[in-house]
Amino acid sequence: MADKFDIYVGSEVGRLTGVMLHDPGPEVANMTPETAERALYSDILNLPVATKEYQQLRGVLSKRAQVFQVRELLTEILSNSRVRNGMVRRICEAEGVPQVADDLVDVESTELARLLIEGVPLVKDNLSRFLSRDRYSLPPLHNFFFTRDAAVTVRDKVLISRMANRVRGRETRIVESIFDYHPAFNARTVNPARLGAAGAEVTIEGGDVLVASPEILVIGIGARTTAKAVDFLIERIKELGYKQHILIQQLPHTPESFIHLDMVFTFLDTNCCMVYEPVILENHHFDTVHVEIDKGEVVSIQQEDNLLSALAKLGMEMKPVICGGRDDRWLQEREQWHSGANFFALGPGQVIGYGRNQHTTNELSQAGFEIVKANDVIDGKFDLDQMGRCVVTIDGSELARGGGGCRCMTMPLGREPIVPGA
Repeated sequence: MADKFDIYVGSEVGRLTGVMLHDPGPEVANMTPETAERALYSDILNLPVATKEYQQLRGVLSKRAQVFQVRELLTEILSNSRVRNGMVRRICEAEGVPQVADDLVDVESTELARLLIEGVPLVKDNLSRFLSRDRYSLPPLHNFFFTRDAAVTVRDKVLISRMANRVRGRETRIVESIFDYHPAFNARTVNPARLGAAGAEVTIEGGDVLVASPEILVIGIGARTTAKAVDFLIERIKELGYKQHILIQQLPHTPESFIHLDMVFTFLDTNCCMVYEPVILENHHFDTVHVEIDKGEVVSIQQEDNLLSALAKLGMEMKPVICGGRDDRWLQEREQWHSGANFFALGPGQVIGYGRNQHTTNELSQAGFEIVKANDVIDGKFDLDQMGRCVVTIDGSELARGGGGCRCMTMPLGREPIVPGA
């Protein structure tokens, strides 16, 4: 057995060392207009096109970090009969089909992993099931390639999300089991549902949690993450005795492109960030609250003008780059809709995002970021280790229609610490 991978993320931009991905597969294609809405999509994706685009993301990430695939990890833990029995029965019970578990527990691990991701067909063995329009007893996990949402690495712990929509609950159960049982990881999980925070009003998703530094968390509250979930985190941090600053950014609940904080705000470098101006920079348009915790107590809680001014007070001066450009609100809205603010850092000042958002990439170019294509990095025409600030662009004609960007599709497991002044 190779050395275990030590989980640690202390920033959004430290050099990436490990990342968890899930390549979109047949579960993405198995949608109709009716099930797409139920699965939180606004459209049906063309899988072959989305796959080609996703290969660009995976290819670039593999140049920088160790890439772990959900399907492979899941298959490996399912070879343990104890893990398989417990996971299958928990999933089937949670999704209201406990009788299906008996048919699954003896399935070979590779096939069982496929079924848990791509869906378990409904056996039409009585009249109700025969007349049902449902095709699956356990539906496909259409959203699973957005690995960001199911869990969050904060320092050396993995916070298991509590999804706002029940349709995504299986993702968190799979990911939690991977971190708890796979021998590749040194990981400690924190699950709100197992620590007394099981109410429907306590929901938190990874797209809303940004690790600014080991001492500063930035959390969005809106359609997917609630204030009560932040209260849970506050209590947990008090128990651990950490000194921690939490900056809470209120988000609009509509339209759906504001689903998570990382759709309007992402870190690009130690002193630079991408912002959707109407939400992030307009003072008091949406609430920004600073909670300080020290020695097991909430030291202070206060309103801030906006997120960037709050970060500046904590010593993180951020130069904003404007999603969609500075000149036209309509262009800002169009590019934000297609994840124009959703960048993922490969390291300080090196990020990856959709090339389709041309006004955003122009802003990045003016801010000193060299624009390079993903295929050129994959083919070795550019060496990231020899480059300075840069934006690696992937094609996003199809993936963007799924409602997320490169940060949404990546769950970092390890980043190198940021060295002050380096």
